[in-house]
Amino acid sequence: MRDQLEDIQKHLDDGYGRAQHLNRVELPKRFYKEVAAGPLEGGFTVTLDGRQARTPALKVPVLVPAAAIATAMAAEWAAQGKVIDPGTMPTVRLINSALESGETSIPAFRDEIVKFAGGDLLLYRADSPQPLVAEQERHWDKALVEIARHFGVSFQPTFAIQHQPQPQTTLERLAAALEGEHLLTLTAMVSMTGLTGSGLLTLGYWHRLLDVEQIWAAAHVDEDYQIGQWGQDDEAAARRALRRVEFDTAVAVLEAMRG
Repeated sequence: MRDQLEDIQKHLDDGYGRAQHLNRVELPKRFYKEVAAGPLEGGFTVTLDGRQARTPALKVPVLVPAAAIATAMAAEWAAQGKVIDPGTMPTVRLINSALESGETSIPAFRDEIVKFAGGDLLLYRADSPQPLVAEQERHWDKALVEIARHFGVSFQPTFAIQHQPQPQTTLERLAAALEGEHLLTLTAMVSMTGLTGSGLLTLGYWHRLLDVEQIWAAAHVDEDYQIGQWGQDDEAAARRALRRVEFDTAVAVLEAMRG
């Protein structure tokens, strides 16, 4: 699972570097005055002083299929002060990562989501203590049933630590459900998968089987149980808040891509 998360972070790196690294380097100065979002042949774009925005590393022109995404990106650019802090620009980072990854990354993104689903958070259960078992059942059982019914598949949850293979037909049907999805959709789904540790929750959201708060709660059952037992320190709370921002950004992009 750790290797999968590292792969996802590589996919989602927008060329500016991770937020932690940015804390140790000098941020670039703002080089523009006016920001706008609007239509352009083939979609929508963001302009900085009238010039089409480009991605930081490969200089790919920013062109997206939904006006809401361009508007969100423009708002993040406009909100920058004297310096540009990519850590405060989650939509820009997500879209830049997609554009720099390119269409050739689509199969790898689909495979990553299915790989997570094959060793999913929802499938590895605690056998004790009973309060944690009950919380996992409360948040995870209904989600698994909804997903299994929708896709016509079965799952094999386990209490063991070692990997429990899922039926090949299940993985094939989940993979088929991702065929034909847009690059930006898949990029947002990969982000959500990495943040929740669950390809199944991500698929459940995209197919309208689960809502945002159900997914967030299900993804944090174990963490919330530990908080209930031992409390939460400020650093952990801050990390969770940052994850929620990234999660909400992925949700917003997915909603915009629904059309």
